[in-house]
Order: sequence, then C-alpha cells, then structure tokens
Amino acid sequence: MLYTREAWAYAAMGRVAAFRRATNQAREELASGEQASDEPYWISYFNKAELAGVTGGRLLDLARSDPSAHADVAAEHIRAALSERGAEASRSHALDRIGLAETRFLVGDLTSAVEETRHAVEAAAQTRSSRVRNQLGALYQYTVGRSVNAAVRDTRDSIRELLAN
Repeated sequence: MLYTREAWAYAAMGRVAAFRRATNQAREELASGEQASDEPYWISYFNKAELAGVTGGRLLDLARSDPSAHADVAAEHIRAALSERGAEASRSHALDRIGLAETRFLVGDLTSAVEETRHAVEAAAQTRSSRVRNQLGALYQYTVGRSVNAAVRDTRDSIRELLAN
C-alpha cells in the first residue's frame, strides 16, 4: 500500500507526463504552422527549467520517504532547473534553492545543507511569495535539534529572522 506522500508524488509525476505530452504536441503544432485554439495557459511558461524543477520537486517528495534512493537524483534535476532559470523567475528560483537545501539535509550532508540554505534564504528574501515562506518554514524543521553545530544554528537563525519580517 502506498503512503499518502508517495501517492501524491506519483500523481504529480503523472502531471509531469501530461505536461510533456502537451509540450510535445505544442511543438508539433508550431512546427507544422498550425496552432490549437485550446492551448493550455501554462504552455507559454512551461519550458526546460520548469520541467526540471517540477521533476526535481516530485523526486524530492519521494526522497522524504527514501532519501538514499531519490535525494541525489532530485538534487540533479533541481540544479538543472536553477541553471536554466532567468532572473524573472525569482519565486521558482527560491523554491528550487529551498528544495536543494532539503535534499542535502535528507542525505545528512550538513555542510552542503547549510550552504544551500544560505542561498535559499537569500533567494527567499527577493520574493514575497507565501509558498516560499511556507517551504522555508518546512526547511527550518531540519535545523531544529542540531544546535550543537554552530553553522546550522546560524542558518536556523537566518531563516527565523526572514520569516519574522
């Protein structure tokens, strides 16, 4: 029996497959010079970066249950999304940074987790998105109970400060 989180991740991966089919259909229509009038609204911004980000996010969902099987692959997709994103995608950039930091916490790489969390806090400060704030709050939980490590403690304080403002 699938856990709820795993079921949600599989459903989300199904949406990624649907996005891929629709993207391929749109490319075929553009190549043939014909455009469908029922084109979905999101097709205009769903590009290589979005596909990598959505895929990384769904793999991150799976990594929460099985980090050794999914965290590093999720991180690869999230890094690919970050390398493709433009400056206009501040919200997506912040969400990617938060996800990347979480993958590092999940595998126990505190040094990289702290570094990625610092990037995440910097990116989150550039947007007023409530979703970014919620995700940053979830990331905060990974820093709780690790007060022995000064770098993690400082990172936790930076998240708390940003969320308080």
